[in-house]
Amino acid sequence: MSDALYLDNNATTPLAAEAVEAMARAAQECWGNPSSQHAFGRRARQVLEDAREAIGSLLGADLNGFPPDRVIFTSGGTEANNLTMFGLTASHASPGQVIISEIEHPSVAGPADMLASQGWQVDKLPAAPSGEVLVDELHRLLRPDTRLISVMLANNETGVLQPVERIAQIAAEAGVPVHTDAVQPVGKLPVNFRQLGVATMTATAHKFHGPIGIGVLVVRAGIDLRPMLFGGHQQEGFRPGTEPVVLAAGMRAALEGSHREGDQRRRRMQSLRDEFEGLLLAEFPGLVIHGRDADRLPHTSHVAFPGVDGQALGMALDLAGIACSTGSACASGSSKPSPILLAMGVAEGLARSSLRFSFGASSTAAEMREAARRIIATYNDLRHRRPAEKFAATRRVTAANPL
Repeated sequence: MSDALYLDNNATTPLAAEAVEAMARAAQECWGNPSSQHAFGRRARQVLEDAREAIGSLLGADLNGFPPDRVIFTSGGTEANNLTMFGLTASHASPGQVIISEIEHPSVAGPADMLASQGWQVDKLPAAPSGEVLVDELHRLLRPDTRLISVMLANNETGVLQPVERIAQIAAEAGVPVHTDAVQPVGKLPVNFRQLGVATMTATAHKFHGPIGIGVLVVRAGIDLRPMLFGGHQQEGFRPGTEPVVLAAGMRAALEGSHREGDQRRRRMQSLRDEFEGLLLAEFPGLVIHGRDADRLPHTSHVAFPGVDGQALGMALDLAGIACSTGSACASGSSKPSPILLAMGVAEGLARSSLRFSFGASSTAAEMREAARRIIATYNDLRHRRPAEKFAATRRVTAANPL
């Protein structure tokens, strides 16, 4: 619909113009296989390696050291998280302990579950009601056989920033590598891999207006990472397969664009978020903004709407031309309440009434205010209906929006 408003940028973002242009140029001029030795291959290889160097530098990797940090292209954040979770544990002869937080994305929690099925002990760092993980609990969880700690840099649902630098300092004293999933903050906040002190870090292009299908795993020099795929020499064998030159060019352009706008983009998105929340709260003071008292990503707002079902409200908003979500895109379609909110101690009923709204680089104040107006009207309509009417409305919306 022509008047649809997109507030689901944590799921994916529209392509930036500079990314489209860079990809079109690479597709037309550098379409050779970057592993080929002829001129076409060498031209593609140059574009690929220039992109790798630019992305690594913007993310704070040390590419001039001896040996340098590695920047490994993957298909996205999920593959990058799987590569580090399995690649860092594969070097050990026998299973040990892995620590993750209770608020991790499914692409970290899922591999942790698989490791548990293979005999690894998986313990979870709890979260406070604010949405921040309890760093002091790490001392209690650490064991002599702890092999890996994974804590995301910012939560994908609440936007709450996590104390990864402190966690890395504690882990360094115990000689344990730390991985951080930085998929959400990259492109919205300054992220410096070396400053964080982690062993590995993931990012993916489509969260900051780059193309879907490419991400990176940044690996600190000297870290023993084992490959999960075999059958090629590309990327030093850590991730074999023909490298995506066109996508790499698009990722570079999008990341450069986000850094070029920097604080200006961050301040504008935060202003939109704060006014958006203010408009909703002015109409309904009983709404709950998850993580509101913690440091958050500037563009993310996770709101509980007491008295209605979040999925029903989300579908009603879709019909009203508002795109939002109940949480992680990788867990969409689930009827269960958000495990992130439950880990924060949010009551199940309130968790079920929650929706995530996230702004992007192209979001405008006019769009934000119109979105708030529609949300207020739709929520007001749903919460005043009788239970039977709510059920019938939900069934009509479900029928109109089959999975």
